[in-house]
Amino acid sequence: MKYHDVTVNLAGLQLANPTVLASGILGYSKETLENIVKGGAGAVVTKSVGQKPREGYPNPTVVQASCGLINAMGLPNPGIDEYVKEFRRTEAAGLNVPLIFSVYGFSMEEYTAVVKKAVAAGADAVELNVSCPHVKDTGSEIGQCPETLAKVVKDVKASVSRPVFVKLSPNVTSIADVAEVAVEAGADGLTVMNTVKAMAIDVETAMPILGHRVGGLSGPAIKPAALRCVYDVYERVKVPIMGCGGIMDWRDAVEFLLAGASAVQMGTAVSFKGPNVFRSVALGIERYLRNKHFEKVEEIVGLSHRK
Repeated sequence: MKYHDVTVNLAGLQLANPTVLASGILGYSKETLENIVKGGAGAVVTKSVGQKPREGYPNPTVVQASCGLINAMGLPNPGIDEYVKEFRRTEAAGLNVPLIFSVYGFSMEEYTAVVKKAVAAGADAVELNVSCPHVKDTGSEIGQCPETLAKVVKDVKASVSRPVFVKLSPNVTSIADVAEVAVEAGADGLTVMNTVKAMAIDVETAMPILGHRVGGLSGPAIKPAALRCVYDVYERVKVPIMGCGGIMDWRDAVEFLLAGASAVQMGTAVSFKGPNVFRSVALGIERYLRNKHFEKVEEIVGLSHRK
């Protein structure tokens, strides 16, 4: 099914609709991504991959909260060299939607090296994970340091010709300030936002449940915070924003579009509702546009900022 009136241009990427698979959910293989595309996603983001293999944290790595999920996976991945073998097959088969590689590193050199290999493997764009809240010396440590973030973005932009998105952390004093730094350094777009630092404790054992103790909260609980972050960032920068955080249905998605997002990423919603949630949300957006007499998605992007 094609959604002609909900197509979007995201920093040069052509999406049939503004729904995108968030990093970390079923972005492991060609088969899982194909399943997401069949479910209606307009684009997909892979799991985060680094330069070297990483086992991640011991179990349990995910706990369900009453308001979402708390995870501390620890960025498990086989390393970029092994990982791209899978996606060279994907490129040959063709997903027919933009493929965005999520990349992390422990240094500027690692980010650049991994991004180059991702693009060579067929990535249509890259998303820099500078916001993981539970892995030391990568992720949020980089995203919370303006100088380091600017250097990473500049180096990556200078090394590839594909669009570069930066995934921002909410665990900062001002996400809008960080957004400005990323855009001034050359980011083509932003993903707003990553998970919020959180934990759960077992009252019987009196111990934290997660193997790593602290993880990142996703799902409905963080939606109001994510929506505010998108709203704030939209006021400060002029690049496309992918809204992310607690989007479970079309109403949530429309709120993010009105706040300033050009597209929306979903992850926890897939865990709760399955891959067809993308088609459901896209159809809901289409109905909203029709009922409100808008012709294109771009007509409602940032509409809540009217004075």
